[in-house]
Amino acid sequence: MKEVSISTEFIKLDQFLKYIGVAQTGGHSKELIKNGNIKVNDEVALERGKKIRAGDKVEISGEGIYIVK
Repeated sequence: MKEVSISTEFIKLDQFLKYIGVAQTGGHSKELIKNGNIKVNDEVALERGKKIRAGDKVEISGEGIYIVK
């Protein structure tokens, strides 16, 4: 499991995917989310603007990423 630091209270899911390099553009983030490839805390996330906070677990095609502040 990878750990990623964020310096703000939260980051939106689409921005997070760009931040960690999984998506190159906002459109690519939107497609990944729309297709159900992203889970947040073990639930499929379909909202681009879902707020990711310290302690959340984001899973991308089965790879877990843990968020720390």
